[in-house]
Order: sequence, then C-alpha cells, then structure tokens
Amino acid sequence: MNRLAGKRALITGGTTGIGLETARHFVKEGARVIITGTNPENLDSARKELGDDVMVIASDAANAPAQKDVAETVRKTFGKLDVLFVNAGMVDMRPIDQIDEAAFDRSFAINLKGPYFLIQALLPLFANPASIVLNGSVNAHIGMPNTTIYAASKAGLISLVRTLSGELIGRGIRVNAVSAGPISTPLYSKLGFSEADLKNVAASIEGQVPAKRFGNPSEIAAAVVFFASDEAAFTVGSELLIDGGMSNI
Repeated sequence: MNRLAGKRALITGGTTGIGLETARHFVKEGARVIITGTNPENLDSARKELGDDVMVIASDAANAPAQKDVAETVRKTFGKLDVLFVNAGMVDMRPIDQIDEAAFDRSFAINLKGPYFLIQALLPLFANPASIVLNGSVNAHIGMPNTTIYAASKAGLISLVRTLSGELIGRGIRVNAVSAGPISTPLYSKLGFSEADLKNVAASIEGQVPAKRFGNPSEIAAAVVFFASDEAAFTVGSELLIDGGMSNI
C-alpha cells in the first residue's frame, strides 16, 4: 500500500479490463488518477465504481490532435504528471487478405500513432522523475496467424520503449513496457465473433499457453504498479512479458 502515494497518474483506456484494474490498483496505492475511454456506458460505469477521486474523461486514443486536449486536462487538474500508462488499444484478428487500408490505419492510429502524440503532448508536464509504461503484447514476439496489423502496431509501440528511453532519461523520464499474453478481459468479445466461435478462438489461444490458462487483469496491473513506483527507479527501457510462457514455445 501507498507505493504511489502522492503520484499523479494518467491511464488511457482505463474504463474496462486491464486499464480499469490498474486504476483500482493505483487508487489503492495512493495515486491521484485520470482515466480515458470512449464508450459512454463504460465511462459512466467506471465513474461510479472509482468514485469522485478519479477523473474520467472521454477521449479517442486514435485521434492524434485530441491528445493535446487530454494533456491540457492533465495540466489543469494536476499541473504535473508522474505516471502515464498507455493502455488504450484494439485487436483486429483477420487474415491479411481481409484487411483493407481503413482497418490498417485504424489499428495503427489507436495502438501507435495516438500514443506517440499523447506522449509528445505530455512532455512539458512530466515531473522529474516520471514513469511511462506502455502496454505492448506478446503478439509482437510470436507468429500468430491473423494478427498481422495488431502485432506490427504493438511491435512499433514496444520499439518506443528503447528509443524514448534513450531520448527521455536525461529528463528523468523512465519508459518501460508490459507485454501480456491472453488476458481475461472484454477485449475478445469485441472481435465480432459469434458466441460459439468466440469459445473456439479462446480455446485455441489457451492451448498455446504453457500455463494452460488466460491471465488475470490484476496480474498485469501489479506489474504496472511496480514500473510506476520508485521501486523501479533503476529500471529503464525494459519489457516485461507476462504471458504464461506463450512467447517461449
């Protein structure tokens, strides 16, 4: 408890799944938190659950110019920012011959372009020291069929861990990543599969995990708390794979 006491944190995509669970962890550890999301129902639900101490704002992670508005909200609310968890993202699982340009652009806008320009917009606000945690994916490391644009966009995001670490450490900003394997979140239900197909997809994915199960959002959130805390003060440019051994097979 209180590992994040006094820290000011922004979590993108914080209304469901890993983002919401991380917000819960941050609050328990003493942080002041702003979360973003796009779905009105999820925004309302998160606002009710997390209470008045957490600011919940609507923002599309794919809209690069809108990231300046998020940064302005952070400036007005916190003045400075100690922790950024870039969590908002999307998965598009289709064969390459079913991907059109619009789908390609949407995945890269949410998973890479938006986060890039959010970090840029927040640069004047980061405290010294500060921590940026990017949510990568095991898919950037494995050759899973039907994940071409998702894996490529996440690989680009993970690349920022190394390049931004070299560029920003002089400002006292640490950049690290958590890259999860399959996690039990609403994400998979958004892929457009029927209930039967969704079960088959889940079973197929689970069969590729040596641990023989999906991970829990709390297992990712705990790692993000570590990277955000002063315990990780000497951890720079690292990626923690939390995938049940999936990347080792």
